Amino acid sequence: MRRMKPLLAITMGDPTGVGPETIARAWEHPAWHAHVRAVVIGHPAIMRRALQLVQGSAQIVEVTSAREAASSVTHLPCLACGDDRVVALPPARVDPGGGEAAYCCVTTACELARDGQVDGLVTAPLHKAALAAAGHHYPGHTELLAKLCGVANVAMMLYLGPGELVRGSAGLGVAHATLHCALRDVFAQLTPARIVQTAQLAHVVMRAIGSGTAASAPPRVGVCALNPHGGEDTLFGDEEARIIRPAVERGRRAGLDLHGPFPADTLLARAAAGEFDALVAMYHDQGHIALKLLGMHRAVNITLGLPVVRTSVAHGTAHDLAWTGQARCDSMLAAISVAAQLVARKHLLAWQGPTTT
Repeated sequence: MRRMKPLLAITMGDPTGVGPETIARAWEHPAWHAHVRAVVIGHPAIMRRALQLVQGSAQIVEVTSAREAASSVTHLPCLACGDDRVVALPPARVDPGGGEAAYCCVTTACELARDGQVDGLVTAPLHKAALAAAGHHYPGHTELLAKLCGVANVAMMLYLGPGELVRGSAGLGVAHATLHCALRDVFAQLTPARIVQTAQLAHVVMRAIGSGTAASAPPRVGVCALNPHGGEDTLFGDEEARIIRPAVERGRRAGLDLHGPFPADTLLARAAAGEFDALVAMYHDQGHIALKLLGMHRAVNITLGLPVVRTSVAHGTAHDLAWTGQARCDSMLAAISVAAQLVARKHLLAWQGPTTT
């Protein structure tokens, strides 16, 4: 009996941004259709407009159930979400209506995944200010999905697959110990427990991506220092000695192949050369800037710790480019590919080590 390909829900994101265009462009690439099916969650009229923008040849097929989706390079199933007011939103302009539409797409797709109607989620970007203006006060997808799934221990990882710039066989993931917060709040949120939890989540995902078997050698995880020069023996701060190094020691006792803390300004270069499979960054820009300089257009955002598979593009709504026909789909293609990998190895997406102490 022929096994059915896994099914991904791809959310449209904020319709005033580049999300619909990145999906429409990615749909024209035939390679991924051989391995996975997809259904777009959003407004069919917006997706038709996006296909016209990129001169795509796919036909929109409106479905009422994700299970009906029979996708191909020529057929784009779309499960309608939200109301028709979204069609009249001015393109390339931040609007509460765009935030509401993106929220509807995410909540609908997450419910489908939790109910087992789809095997994973791939999300196009939402605009955080538009989301808040619509009355949904979440700093981003990660926190919203954590709330929808009823979990607290989640982390955000940017991932680059192996290639010329990343020598590791599994690629390179950079997970973040703190999420979307003001820089002044990082110090209050950074704890040994949080660093170990993030390292565990990174270990789990990189094991799944890299090996496909729990019996393989554990991923090597490097931990960033917080302060310049790693604190320079507490001259520039004591967080390394007081918080980060104890976390590394605790993680090693829990079975992680954990190393550090190392000065952040050189650690990513070492990891890209193949010394580490994953890094734990202490805050958002410490990890994002470095990895995006290495390969922004191929990067994938993976939410760690959810009971469902979720990947995303590693860029925002790009309202300066939206609906001009200039948006690239590289990150969307990579997000679809990584989601398919994780769905196939979902049995490995759980921590299988001793409890941290």
